Amino acid sequence: MPLYIHALACAFGLGSWVSINGLWVELPLIVNVLPEGWDLPSYLTVIIQLANLGPLLVTLAHKFCPGRLREHLVIYGVLSIGVVACALLAGFWKNTTVILGQPRSTAFFILTFFLALVDCTSSVTFLPFMMQLPAKYITTYFIGEGLSGLVPGLVALAQGVGMSKCVNVSYVPDNLTEPEPPVFIVETQYLPPNFSTEIFFSFLAVMTAISLGSFIILKRLPRTFEWSTENLVPDSAAVSTVCPMEGPMDPNPKTNSPEETGNKTLHSSYQLAFIYFMVFWVNGATNGLLPSVQTFSCMPYGNMAYHLSATLSAVANPVACIIAMFFPKRSLVFLGILCLLGSGFGGYNMAMAAMSPCPLLQDTPLGDALIVLSWVFFTGLLSYVKVMVGVILRDHSHSALVWCGAAVQAGSLLGSVIMFPLINIYHLFQSGDVCNTICPL
Repeated sequence: MPLYIHALACAFGLGSWVSINGLWVELPLIVNVLPEGWDLPSYLTVIIQLANLGPLLVTLAHKFCPGRLREHLVIYGVLSIGVVACALLAGFWKNTTVILGQPRSTAFFILTFFLALVDCTSSVTFLPFMMQLPAKYITTYFIGEGLSGLVPGLVALAQGVGMSKCVNVSYVPDNLTEPEPPVFIVETQYLPPNFSTEIFFSFLAVMTAISLGSFIILKRLPRTFEWSTENLVPDSAAVSTVCPMEGPMDPNPKTNSPEETGNKTLHSSYQLAFIYFMVFWVNGATNGLLPSVQTFSCMPYGNMAYHLSATLSAVANPVACIIAMFFPKRSLVFLGILCLLGSGFGGYNMAMAAMSPCPLLQDTPLGDALIVLSWVFFTGLLSYVKVMVGVILRDHSHSALVWCGAAVQAGSLLGSVIMFPLINIYHLFQSGDVCNTICPL
């Protein structure tokens, strides 16, 4: 019976962020099809931030109607929405509508909002439900939450990315009175991956359905065991959750490692200010600033470089969180150095995006390797910092955790809001074409 419940808890946690994480690792294939092109990630970061409406409503319901919110009904609803949204994405992600004379991916954006709403709301509903189970199953749940970032990344690696080729295409001008000779231009054509985007979205729907099924079984289990009395998730933790990019996935540091218990340190006001600054900066960089320009920093090096950067970054995030669980380091000097190193890699990524479509070392194996490694180390180092500063503030006080959540949200929102006009209004970042972009030597 315990192994059975462990498997259900893990599968339940898998549905927490699997859809949004899957969406980010699939972007290398999507940006070549949808009309927004390289600007697409900047739209997604804003949409994901808007989806924080879900946890906000849940938090307000707990605040003003304590005891009246039936969280299991909310979980039923959000997971069902996730299954339907993923299934609809598989069929309608390419559909566009004309808005102000420009084709827009309205179906993709609307369904992405609902997927983000599901994943953001899961942060404030899944854990309170898991508190009804013995504490030993909480760790298994977090393993499943980590897999929600790892599994889509591994599946995307297996999917691969279609290699591009340059093809001469002839067009005959539509002139009936004076026939003109055909015009030859060079077009970029992409070979298909190992399996289609539709199949990948169907896979996400299946994963979310498995999570829903696991929840249904967990809900109906007979309560013959003693419920957990450990205060794993304080009431204020609902406020501190964050809807990540990711982007990719951003598991919140709520587990207790053996070295953490009883290891509380009082920090001065200057040290707390430094910690909150790191929270603000790291989340602004990883959830807003850098994800918005990943296409501009990676696509000039080719589809494969973008594919590896997106998927390996998605894998690096949960790996960094696992390392933080078993090898926690609370030294602010150490975390500051890691934050500085991660920001350095982020600066390199931003610089290459600013130089798009002609970044450094383009069309060289060294340039491809550097951009992929830079994104992996950027994500991994700052993910470790996010986990450890969350652990420090969690052990400090409940109010510190609330302010941590405020800093997370403020950084993520500000990063997204800053980058959106720079990309879509002022066009400071330029897209290119593998076959038609001519860069100076």
